[in-house]
Amino acid sequence: MRSIWNGAISFGLVSIPIKLMNATESHSVSFRQIHTEDGGRIRYRKVCELEDREVTQDEIGKAYEDADGSMIPITDDDLTQLPIPTARTIEIVAFVPEERIDPLQMGSAYYLAASGAPAAKPYTLLREALKRSNRVAIAKFALRGRERLGMLRVVGDAIAMHGLLWPDEVRAPEGVAPDAGVTVRDQELDLADALMDTLGEIDLDDLHDEYREALEEVIAAKAAGEAPRETPEPAAPGKVLDLMAALESSVRAARESRGGEGAGAAEEAEVRSLPQRAASSRRAPKETGGKKSTSAAAKKPAAKKAEAKKSTASSTAKPAARSGRAAKKTAEAGTAKKATGKGATTRSTASKGTAKKAAPRKRSA
Repeated sequence: MRSIWNGAISFGLVSIPIKLMNATESHSVSFRQIHTEDGGRIRYRKVCELEDREVTQDEIGKAYEDADGSMIPITDDDLTQLPIPTARTIEIVAFVPEERIDPLQMGSAYYLAASGAPAAKPYTLLREALKRSNRVAIAKFALRGRERLGMLRVVGDAIAMHGLLWPDEVRAPEGVAPDAGVTVRDQELDLADALMDTLGEIDLDDLHDEYREALEEVIAAKAAGEAPRETPEPAAPGKVLDLMAALESSVRAARESRGGEGAGAAEEAEVRSLPQRAASSRRAPKETGGKKSTSAAAKKPAAKKAEAKKSTASSTAKPAARSGRAAKKTAEAGTAKKATGKGATTRSTASKGTAKKAAPRKRSA
């Protein structure tokens, strides 16, 4: 990597000579402007408006345009004499937790390399101090004619610096959020959680620029005199007015694209409305059938009690038969009378209980 700036890190009274290098690179495909009739290259020339002629780079300087349109020349000597202590120094001013830095402030990224053997020890000291403290360093530095704000952090075994916007350069998000009050239901949040769980995590190294790859294929095909491969147009998404339906469709599509992963979470979170019951399906129970079944159930115990009394009476009458016919007739008559009376009493009690039980069913119907 080629260094774009040489200077030093000011860490208290410690000075660390470093080289500044770009940490990122652009892979975008660039184009040239041409004349469509003959393919000639279109170039921009720097022309002086007053003399109407092209000028060289050595003749070009800087100026500030005033409000009235007049130009105020600014020379390189004017810029070098500015009272900027960070002209060739990355001055660390504070150490803060990394979560204190708003990602909106982060800009270009650079690597800081130790410049020479004497810088190795203090460079390593600063790197290990940042690691152990779990903090980042906030610094000021000057680059390309202006003072900037930076954040130093550890990346692997190197120190990286992110250019930061000044706090007053970040706009407040006023008027961005919806003005109308919106209520989100728990079912919608459950489906949104299910969609996030289904999509899951991904290794950022697996992501690539598909547009650039397709563009390179077109360029290669046209360079070889071949027709570019036709790319099928993506299906237009249907207009979904129901948010729940859109979330359910998204969960289903994500589950299919992931080969069935996360199916359990999606199925648990799927919300379905219950079918409405018809009013005609609620019918009142039949009173006659209810009474018959109740009285029949009540008569069975009564009949069993009567049979039990009869059997008891017959067992009692057997010893009395040994004593004589008169005693036997008397015992049978008395026992039968008791059985008849008790059976009648049981039946009347059962019928009364049945009537009482049937009455509430009639009122509920």
